[in-house]
Amino acid sequence: MVAHSKVEADNAVSDRRPQHLDTSHSDRSQIQPARAIHNSPGRPIAGSPLSDTHFRTFRSQSDFTVITKTSSMLDTCGFYWGPMTVNMAHEKLRLEPVGTFLIRDSRQKNCFFAVSVKTATGPISIRIHFQAGRFSLDGSKESFHCLFQLLEHYILSPKKMLVAPLRKVRLRSLQELCRKSILATFGRQNLDEIPVNRVLKDYLKSFPFQI
Repeated sequence: MVAHSKVEADNAVSDRRPQHLDTSHSDRSQIQPARAIHNSPGRPIAGSPLSDTHFRTFRSQSDFTVITKTSSMLDTCGFYWGPMTVNMAHEKLRLEPVGTFLIRDSRQKNCFFAVSVKTATGPISIRIHFQAGRFSLDGSKESFHCLFQLLEHYILSPKKMLVAPLRKVRLRSLQELCRKSILATFGRQNLDEIPVNRVLKDYLKSFPFQI
């Protein structure tokens, strides 16, 4: 169970853009800037007036690859809200059912993302840590190779900490609903066995999660 006492308290730093991480002890040839992932569709361009999130410097190519892929999937999942403040996220969730959640950029300098969720006592926000190629919620010892596997874990947990995401567009396309149904029937580990053409198979693999 994630400790609610460790919710994200980033209001105090809302007006201060965190600095790049110290890279003095790492191999600079392997460092990739996080700036690239913020230039994808739906995200503010670094340095623009709308840019309200911080940027990190990666210590390894593998970490850069994981976050770049995660960022791309977040841009298409429908429940990623970008550089939203804690207060804005909590206001979005205030009238939603318990268990409704969204993903947004964390404004803490040591985190990329945070999950904001409506609980029985009101909305809270919890930092999502990324360390050694794995994602975990602040206060939890469980970690996952993929951010969406983390979300699935808490959705399927008997404690029902997360129930349903808050999407920007409530009405999902028939294409997305069909993909979700196929994944529920076959499982993502069996997608290669489904007798469909390559284009459809690539679409199924582009977001192989039941969220």
